[in-house]
Amino acid sequence: MLKRYGIIWMIIISLGLLGRTGETGSWKEQVREFQLANGLKVLLLEEHKAPIITLQIWYRVGSRNEQLGKTGISHLLEHMMFKGTARYPDFSRTIQRLGGSDNAFTARDYTAYFENMPRGEIEVALAMEADRMQHLRFDPQEVAKEREVVKEERRLRTDTDPVSSLFEQVEAIAFIAHPYMWPIIGWISDLDGITPQDLAAYYQTYYRPNNATLIAVGDFQSEALLQKIRHYFAPIPAGPPPPPVRSVEPPQQGERRVILQREAQLPFVAIGYHVPNLSTQDGYILEIIKAILSQGKSSRLYQNLVYKRQLALFAGADYSLLSADPSLFILYAQVFPKQPPAEVEQALLAELERLQQKAVAPEELQKAKNQLEASFIFAQDSIFYRAMLLGQYATAADWSLLDHYLPAIRKVTPQDIRRVAQRYFTAENRTVGVLRPAGGKEGM
Repeated sequence: MLKRYGIIWMIIISLGLLGRTGETGSWKEQVREFQLANGLKVLLLEEHKAPIITLQIWYRVGSRNEQLGKTGISHLLEHMMFKGTARYPDFSRTIQRLGGSDNAFTARDYTAYFENMPRGEIEVALAMEADRMQHLRFDPQEVAKEREVVKEERRLRTDTDPVSSLFEQVEAIAFIAHPYMWPIIGWISDLDGITPQDLAAYYQTYYRPNNATLIAVGDFQSEALLQKIRHYFAPIPAGPPPPPVRSVEPPQQGERRVILQREAQLPFVAIGYHVPNLSTQDGYILEIIKAILSQGKSSRLYQNLVYKRQLALFAGADYSLLSADPSLFILYAQVFPKQPPAEVEQALLAELERLQQKAVAPEELQKAKNQLEASFIFAQDSIFYRAMLLGQYATAADWSLLDHYLPAIRKVTPQDIRRVAQRYFTAENRTVGVLRPAGGKEGM
C-alpha cells in the first residue's frame, strides 16, 4: 500500500487532515463573506490555534492594468503606500512596535498588503489600512526616492541576472497583445517618466473599496471583527468601476525564438506555451503535468536531464493556475557545463512528446496527485497562507473555487494528460528562449 499511494499520502490519512478542505470541512463552510455598501468585499476565517491574526487587503490591480509608457506604476505605488499619511506617518514602525510585521507584494493581477498582528492590536492595523486607502501622500521628493529604490531593485533582480532577463524576454515575445508581455517591475525608461500626478491618478482609480478584498484569518470572533471593519471602512466612498482589461491574446501561429547574449557562466534554455487558467478543467490537468515533470528528484525532468544524462544542472516547469487571464506553461533548464544548449532544448521537448504519445502510468499519476494534495493541505497550517489562497482565488475568479481544487486534481486521468499535452504543447504554440554566454561558444 505504501508503494502504491506513497508515504506522504499515508501521513495525510494518519493525521486526519483530509477534512480540512474535503467533504466535512469545506472552505465554503468555514469562510464568512460580507460586502459593505461601498463595495468592499470582506472574507473572515476564524482559526483559534494561536492569539494572532493576519489581515490582508487585496487590490485588483497589477501590471496587467498598466499601459505602455507607465509600466511599473503598480509596484511603485506599492512602495509609496509605506510612506504613510498625515495621520500615520510611520506605518511599518507602528506595526512593529505593537509586535506585528507587515509587507506587500505586486503581481500581474493584484497588489496585496498584509499585517500579522497579536489579536489585541488588530484594530490599529484596520485603522491604518483604512486611512491609507484614502489619504495617501505623494510628496515629490519621496516619489523620486522610491523610484530610485525600484530601479535598483530591477537592476539587482533582472538587469544583472541573465536568467531573469531571459524569462523577461520570453514573456515579451510570447505575448503580442496582452499586457502580460511587460515586466511587473516595469522598464527603466517608464519608471523615469512616472510623476507624482501619475501615481495619484492611478491611486484614485484603483485604490477604492469597490476594487478591494479585505481578508482576516486568525483568532477573532467574526461579528465583533466585522463591526470594527465597518467602523473604519464603511465611510470610505466607492469610486467609479476601474477600466477593465479588454486585451485578449490571439492564438499563436508559429514558433517564436529569442537568443539572449549576456555575460553568464552557463547557457540556459526556457520554452513557453500559451495555456488556460483555472477557468477550465485543463488548468488542473496542467497542474498535474507540472508535478509529473518537475516535482522533486523523482520527477521526469530531474531523472532524465539531470541525473541520468547530465545535460542540465537543474530543470523544472512553471505554471500559474491562478492567473486572471491565460498565461504560459514554461519548461526550463540550466545547461550542464560543456553540453550543447540545442541538445538540452531537444531533451525538454522530448519529455513533452513522451506525454503526448504514451499514457502516464497509474502509479506515477497517483504520486503527482498525492504531492499536490499534500502540499495544498499542509500549507494551510499557516494562517497567512490560508489568507493568501483566499486572496489569490478571489482576485483570479472566486474564492469558493478553493473547494474545487482537490476534486479537480483527483479526477485527472492518463487520457486527460495526453489530450492536454497534444492540444497545447505544439510547435506553433511555442516560444523558445536561449541564453548564450557572451563571447563563448555554443555548449561552453
